[in-house]
Amino acid sequence: MGLTSTVLAIDAGNSKTDVAVVSGAGEVLATARGGGFRPPTVGVAAALDALAEPVARAFADAGVGSVTHVSACLANADLPVEEERLASALHARAWGASVEVRNDTFAILRAGVAEPRGVAVVCGAGINCVGMRPDGRTARFPALGRISGDWGGGWGLAEEALWHAARAEDGRGEPTALARTLPAYFGLPSMYALIEALHLEHVDHGRRHELTPVLFATAADGDPVARALVTRLAEEVTVLATVALTRLDLLAEETPVLLGGSVLTAGHPQLNDTVRTLLATRAPKADVHVVTASPVLGAALLGLDHLAAEPEAQERARAYWETGPAGPATGAA
Repeated sequence: MGLTSTVLAIDAGNSKTDVAVVSGAGEVLATARGGGFRPPTVGVAAALDALAEPVARAFADAGVGSVTHVSACLANADLPVEEERLASALHARAWGASVEVRNDTFAILRAGVAEPRGVAVVCGAGINCVGMRPDGRTARFPALGRISGDWGGGWGLAEEALWHAARAEDGRGEPTALARTLPAYFGLPSMYALIEALHLEHVDHGRRHELTPVLFATAADGDPVARALVTRLAEEVTVLATVALTRLDLLAEETPVLLGGSVLTAGHPQLNDTVRTLLATRAPKADVHVVTASPVLGAALLGLDHLAAEPEAQERARAYWETGPAGPATGAA
């Protein structure tokens, strides 16, 4: 690794993008933030045009025109073929001599471990799981929704809560306080009124995810239906982690299992405690932690891995986000 080697680290999610220019010695030379990265909605070219703005700012602040390696962890890069296409498109931008694209879940995993070894389950708007070993082996899932067997995430939980609440109000389902708490969140008197408001778009479709915290609050108050949904999510998180550990032959070894994403980092006791209890039975060697560090740290560490950076460089980069602007990185689940 040359002394002048540099990494452009990119963590691009659906709602925001963080970029950083990091030296081969692990020094963070510049950071910048931009908007969401949504190639399925706007197309690859337009998505990269939006990404170019924070990259240009970071390059200007760092005093560089390009870097040695681009380490990009991107939302919507769910399949290897999509990673390859995005890597090719990024390479054409000439931001770095080499480019590696991974799904953004890998950034959360790498941010939470001292070496590229472990499993991460991420539950935010959707749900996903990845695992990696230092020898390059990975475990992953398509994470494309119901067509790829997925259940959970903030959107999925909100939809399930609405389904149960609607059936409770009209008599098709068992009673649940969700029939009251969900419409009350939007200042509406009934599920019928909420259904009408959603259907006629008086309440924007994109606001449905706001009902996920309402579900957890209703569960915390003891509602059986809401609690059953939280337990079901804990089961799904556990299954994902256990299958990934099994695929990587790590089930019998002490291995970090990281929990990330807005739902799993929100500190819901029933959810995280149930995950921990289930994993203690099915994967007793799993060392469970919640990752709260900025995922761009993971993209930076993956870039430094590519450069075969010294351990001191990894520690220097980690210290920037753990003790600098991003605060502490991990805590016990």
